[in-house]
Amino acid sequence: MIIGFWIAVTGLALVLFLAVHLGGVLLALVDPPSFESYAASLHQQGWLPWLELALLAAALGHPLLSLHRAHVNRQARGPASGPLGSRRTGAWEPLAALAGRAIPWSGSLLLLFLCLHLAQLRWHRPAAGAELAAVLEVLATPWCLALYGAAGVAAGLHLIHGTESAVRRLGLLEPANAAALRLGGRGLALLLGAGFTLVPIALVLRPAGPLLAGG
Repeated sequence: MIIGFWIAVTGLALVLFLAVHLGGVLLALVDPPSFESYAASLHQQGWLPWLELALLAAALGHPLLSLHRAHVNRQARGPASGPLGSRRTGAWEPLAALAGRAIPWSGSLLLLFLCLHLAQLRWHRPAAGAELAAVLEVLATPWCLALYGAAGVAAGLHLIHGTESAVRRLGLLEPANAAALRLGGRGLALLLGAGFTLVPIALVLRPAGPLLAGG
């Protein structure tokens, strides 16, 4: 179905962005001067506004298409149908089942976080060389730090379910490669989720002197 295809494509595009974005954010932790140079160079690129528009379209289109697909599926199953379950067994499956049930909540939290994150650090973009200071100022507010950590957990849960769903909708999930694709997708989900959860905390806890001096 064409809707499922675009849900998968927009979702995987956002996963790719998250992986690249986490790499950039990690620079703030391990090499602040390189992070500032990277941010300043990125913001000078002429193609950046077009990329941001494409990412915004994916970020809005993905949940809207998913809601439409869920509505269509609910109508097809009828009101008497219960929630779908999995017959697979294994150490991962309870977490995968939880991630599947939490999709509406994790997605909603991520959308809320995205709006706040853009308002804090994109729509009022810091001056060149002041990017890290702006990030630390945001994270110094306890409720913001808590929201950033919760968004990291939500991203991990969302991707545990979403990566497998995406490859299935693209017709790539087959018996011969299912185990490898599931393991790879779940590993990526945990890596991104842990990264976006722990890096903000690490930035706040790292001593100010070494951080500003580049380590």
